[in-house]
Amino acid sequence: MKRDQVRSRALLRGRAATALYFLLFGATLGCWTSRIPAIKAELGLSEGLLSLALLAFALGAIAGMLGPGRLVDRWGSFRVLVPTALLEGVLLAPAAFMPSLAWLMAALFVFGLAHGTLNIAMNANAMEVQRAWGRPIVTSFHAVYSIGGFLGSAVGGLFAQQGVSPGTTFVMVGAGVLVLALWAIVWTLRGDAIPPADAESEPAPGSKRVGPRSFGLLLLGGLAMCTLVGEGTAADWSAVYLHESLGSTPAIAAVAFAAFSVAMTAGRLLGDGLALHLGPVLLVRGCGVLASAGMIAALLIGHPVAAVIGFACLGAGMSCIAPQVYAAAAQRDPSRAGAALSLVVSLGYVGFLIGPLVIGAVSTVTGLPTALGVPAVLILLVVLGAPMLRPTPRSAAGTTPAEQVRETSGSGNAGAAGS
Repeated sequence: MKRDQVRSRALLRGRAATALYFLLFGATLGCWTSRIPAIKAELGLSEGLLSLALLAFALGAIAGMLGPGRLVDRWGSFRVLVPTALLEGVLLAPAAFMPSLAWLMAALFVFGLAHGTLNIAMNANAMEVQRAWGRPIVTSFHAVYSIGGFLGSAVGGLFAQQGVSPGTTFVMVGAGVLVLALWAIVWTLRGDAIPPADAESEPAPGSKRVGPRSFGLLLLGGLAMCTLVGEGTAADWSAVYLHESLGSTPAIAAVAFAAFSVAMTAGRLLGDGLALHLGPVLLVRGCGVLASAGMIAALLIGHPVAAVIGFACLGAGMSCIAPQVYAAAAQRDPSRAGAALSLVVSLGYVGFLIGPLVIGAVSTVTGLPTALGVPAVLILLVVLGAPMLRPTPRSAAGTTPAEQVRETSGSGNAGAAGS
């Protein structure tokens, strides 16, 4: 019993530590985003020049996502998490003190590099904790990320309202991030410290080992890309649609993205229970139908209230898809989870980046209301591709027979699943 208590305490601390990584990850990005207008004004940048600076951050993040996967697999997520979590707090501040666009781009590229690396390392650690926990918990970490993003943007907005400079804002928030990182490092669960609830076995004879560059992972990356197009679109175009296409006030227009964000966070808080009871295939199918149908209905109605509800449906529907896709990628071969996540998460991030650009390009031809139907159509492709989330022989080896039946069928009995 004493050994079980020690294991339980270590798992609880490990889960809390992973949640802290997701919290600081979201808070840092939210704070940076909230002070972009002030950085732009201080350097006298035009919209075009500012986009170059933001592109430098995006390129750094993609490079950071692609690079560390094999390091995570070789060394374990802990050894990659420790330095990158600390760098997340340290590298937030320099962007506010750069004297020119070139220096700003350099600072943002390095910041993006650490940010992208942390993204892969913390998701890999989340999968290690979930395997040890023995039930779905990964979606709750993404909920904490959403909460962190809200808190970071709220703090940045409050400092901006009080006239605090971006430099002071970033130094103070960065110090808070360092405290969270140090706290998390003490409690972080190392992948080899505690065995999973159901120890993984070797794949059945004759089963094929799934490599991180397999066609299946590329398809999962495509699902992530289709999903995150909707998230980028909601962030950049929701307020524009309500204000310019539907004629609502700027205050009402801002409510659309707020509804999207709140619904996404709420969905992620409920997502692990739904994944346990429904299985990933049925969960993703249901979420995709909700997101797509809600958005299409709102666009057809063409009223501000309907638009707010539509973006809320989009957020709630998308909330559980990306976490389930990432989990499926990592579970294909747990020994190469880092490399798999590097590929799938980076493809998803590309979708987040290019989504708003695609909507803008299509809107010049069809108008914005029609262009906003693109994410709804892409999410229907995710619904069709949901069977990709069924476990492979390699990933199914470490689950119980009841879990294998539920995950393979895409549905489950709530009473038999347990709590």
